[in-house]
Amino acid sequence: MKAVILDAASLGPDVDLDPIRQHLDTLDVHDHTPRDRAAERLAGAEVAIVNKVVLDAHTLEALPALKLICVLATGTNNIDMSAADRLGISVKNVTAYGTASVAQHTLMLILALATRLPLYQRDVARGRWKESPFFCLMDHTTLQLEGKRLVIVGQGELGSKVARLAQAFGMHVDFAARPGNEAHDSRPGLRDLAPEADVISLHCPLTEATRHLVDAALLASLKPDALLVNCARGGIIDEQAALDALRKGRLGGLGVDVLPVEPPRDGHPLLDALDESLNLVVTPHNAWITPEARQRIVALTADNLRGWQEG
Repeated sequence: MKAVILDAASLGPDVDLDPIRQHLDTLDVHDHTPRDRAAERLAGAEVAIVNKVVLDAHTLEALPALKLICVLATGTNNIDMSAADRLGISVKNVTAYGTASVAQHTLMLILALATRLPLYQRDVARGRWKESPFFCLMDHTTLQLEGKRLVIVGQGELGSKVARLAQAFGMHVDFAARPGNEAHDSRPGLRDLAPEADVISLHCPLTEATRHLVDAALLASLKPDALLVNCARGGIIDEQAALDALRKGRLGGLGVDVLPVEPPRDGHPLLDALDESLNLVVTPHNAWITPEARQRIVALTADNLRGWQEG
């Protein structure tokens, strides 16, 4: 059996692919594959292994030998699922591989914003500490997490892990109702919980119900020192509205690991704002990248491959 990995570099150079190789006769590995070369590289392969390379209907129709697509991620939006189903191609993804990694990153963002780390780091770099008339700087009011209220959108495995970590800091945790299903959910909606939230953390998919879930109106209902963290998907926050609130002192801090377009080749207002004195952290969609999480993707993909072969 022949398989081809189209974008192995997305897993990093330190990942061991042997668990996948054990189930195959041949494995061709490409670090990167342009969309228009996917069909060429997958020719004759029974298994395609991809992370973000787009496999559209035209590409899939040109691959009569293809029987299985293994996605090295949870999202399958880069695969034409209807075409795959029509052509009898199975699609297997992986889930829950980065729970510990993303939860850790989420708490890092919360802690950084709560301690006003971006602001104090900027002050130290500018020499303000050595100019202080006494031993410390205290120009930016920090937030003690113990006793504060964290509102989480998304009560899946990841959101639940973040809740447990936050509770270890003594935080009170509320889960918001599933966006778009508030009328049939016993939990309060985000708009009901927002005014009392000290921190909001997003762990939900990007859907029509969650696009700009955190908009200007919701931001206006928050405490002015509230913190907002997004390690889910870009676009769940109206980033421009959040930036405006941050600049006007109506938001205490903003931390994001995701943007609507990735990589942001044409820039983004949040990236431009990093030059300003704001309690703002932007990380490059790397909450998931611990070696343990990336190796877990390989293990789960090997499991998917084995299960498909046995099935």
